Amino acid sequence: MEVNQITKITLAWELFENGVPKNHIASKIGIHRETVGIWIDRISSHSLGLFGFLDDYLNCKKGEREKRKIDPSVKYKIWDLRETQRECCGQKIRKFLIDKHGIELSATTIYKVLAEKYELRSKWKKNQIRGSVPKATSPREVIQMDTVDFGEIFAFTGVDIFTKEIMVKLYPSLTSFDGTNFLDHSFKNRYSHTKLLQTDGGPEFKADFKIKALTFADRLRVARPYKKNEQSYIESFNRSLRKECLGWTKYKKNQIVDLQSEVEKYMLWYHNERPHMSLNMQTPNQYLNNYLVSDI
Repeated sequence: MEVNQITKITLAWELFENGVPKNHIASKIGIHRETVGIWIDRISSHSLGLFGFLDDYLNCKKGEREKRKIDPSVKYKIWDLRETQRECCGQKIRKFLIDKHGIELSATTIYKVLAEKYELRSKWKKNQIRGSVPKATSPREVIQMDTVDFGEIFAFTGVDIFTKEIMVKLYPSLTSFDGTNFLDHSFKNRYSHTKLLQTDGGPEFKADFKIKALTFADRLRVARPYKKNEQSYIESFNRSLRKECLGWTKYKKNQIVDLQSEVEKYMLWYHNERPHMSLNMQTPNQYLNNYLVSDI
């Protein structure tokens, strides 16, 4: 194959010297006209002409270049920064290397060095199988949970997607301990049990939360990232919570008691007075009671 390419270069040059246009040369030897143009331009400008260009061309085709090696002292600096800077990410290590040592490396290279010594977290698999998006045909079949950021306060929210019953509780942090507390509070005070509990992939819904969730749910499902439609019911309620109760204000932690009182009043109004178009203009409590009566 390489000999054939050398032959094509030689033929292209000979045709060019005989006055054949570059377009015709490209068509005749089966090479793109821009490539033919590059060959001819470089042969014309080379001090040794055709033979000098062919010699350079062959030297470029001798195989892959040897991979650039990183100085061991740089590797030690990267590993040291990883340990002394609280296991920071590659991008932060890159900045520390520049600021402290005047060494500039790409984040990709830094992660390769880190992988030689540490077990790094694997990339998130966006398309891992999670089962179909849940639908509900009866109360307590599917409960969705989420959180809303209000500055120094976070609202943990839950909704029964069939009856539209909701639960809201405010916390000063966003941890799995808070998530577990909200889970316990929600199911003991309203939901009791569900066939499927769905959350997003936030840290508040991991660790202890995942273990405790199976006490109240037959199955736990994590919605796919960037797929808001999978959490459409709770996302819709989160907008209502902002619009009808807490607004878009950023609150301070010392306001949590007063705000929780407002949330309790809101939930009472929401369940007993606020009609839902999706419930045939009934309130969640009316709809649930009517459903249970018709089911007897």
